[in-house]
Amino acid sequence: MAPPLDLLLDTVAARIIAAADELTALDSAIGDADHGLNMKRGFEAVLADKAQILAKPPGEALKAIGMTLVMKVGGASGPLYGTLFMTLGKELPAEPTVADMGRALSAAVEALKARGKADFDNKTMLDVLGPVARHLASGNASFASVRALAAERAEATIPMKAIKGRASFLGDRSIGHMDPGARSSQIMIEAVCDVLEGKA
Repeated sequence: MAPPLDLLLDTVAARIIAAADELTALDSAIGDADHGLNMKRGFEAVLADKAQILAKPPGEALKAIGMTLVMKVGGASGPLYGTLFMTLGKELPAEPTVADMGRALSAAVEALKARGKADFDNKTMLDVLGPVARHLASGNASFASVRALAAERAEATIPMKAIKGRASFLGDRSIGHMDPGARSSQIMIEAVCDVLEGKA
């Protein structure tokens, strides 16, 4: 059964908006201190366009969310999260299985690598999204294991030295801080798991 897109949209947006201060605090340590505010603005715009977005077929709705994020979220996060949602919209079938989700997220990860000129272990959102995509594609994923992996991989960015993005300018001073994009990716993944499992 396809997930209820309206509940998914509401839950992801609410969680990101609620985490704005946390994400901004993370970004103040190694970035421009705007990740939380930018993501909040983007998802508030998505909620404002909710009726028009949900009037579209699921794939087109995801693409519309992506386009809104590209236009409304500042910095690097807008194009990156926009690419994530637009690729998912292109790749996901109307009634996705877990394997479909893994394949679509894997495609999105490749699109993000190309857009951000980044790779794994660069201290970015890829360090959460890549492992989760592989885990979903493995056929052994449960909601609990996906949540645990997302949390583990976000934590794993703390000792990393940033190679890409604003944080890379800090060199060794980027070590010891969680990547804000990894954390916002974790929040979204947990929200989707909660909706699909009926906990949202």
